[in-house]
Amino acid sequence: MTGKNDNLEVLMQLALKGDQRAYASLLQQTSHLLRPYLARRLNSAGEVDDLLQEILISIHKARHTYDGNRPYKPWAYAIAKFRLSDFLRAHYADQLYHAVDFDELEEMLPEDVTETGFSYESIHAEVQKLPEKQAAILAMMHQDGYTAKEVAAKMEMNESAVKVAAHRAYKLLRKMLER
Repeated sequence: MTGKNDNLEVLMQLALKGDQRAYASLLQQTSHLLRPYLARRLNSAGEVDDLLQEILISIHKARHTYDGNRPYKPWAYAIAKFRLSDFLRAHYADQLYHAVDFDELEEMLPEDVTETGFSYESIHAEVQKLPEKQAAILAMMHQDGYTAKEVAAKMEMNESAVKVAAHRAYKLLRKMLER
C-alpha cells in the first residue's frame, strides 16, 4: 500500500474505510504532489511548509466530501488552490497594512529631492570635451530639446545609434564629473 505508484483514488477509498497506513501514504504522496506547486508560487521554503501543513489539515477535514467516482488530484489541487488564495490574500493584506503612505513620505522629504544640481548650462564646458558627435547629440537633446528620433533625422543616423551614442556620452560625462 505504500509504493510510489499506488493509485491515489484507491488510497483515499481505503483511508475513508479506516485504513491508517493507506491514509498516511495518501497524505505523504499528496505532500510530494503539492510541494512543487506551492514552491513555484511562494517565496520561501518556510512558507511552503506552513501552507502545505494547512492544506493537509484542510484535506483531512474535507475528506468526507471526496467523491470516490472522481479523480483525487483535481480535488486535492482545488483545496490547495483555495488555501493558497487565502494565504496570499492575508499576506498581501498584511503588507498593505504595513505599507508606507506616500503622502506621509512626501511630507518628510526635502523640497529638492529630485534636483541634481546639474543643468546642461552648468556642465556645458564638460560636454564640449566629449567627442564631437556625442557633444552634438547631447546639445541637441538637452539644450535644443530634440528627441532621439529628431536628432537621428538631423544627423542622418539611425535612432538606436543616437541612443547608444547618447548613453556612451552620459557614461563619459559621469566619469568626467566624478573627478
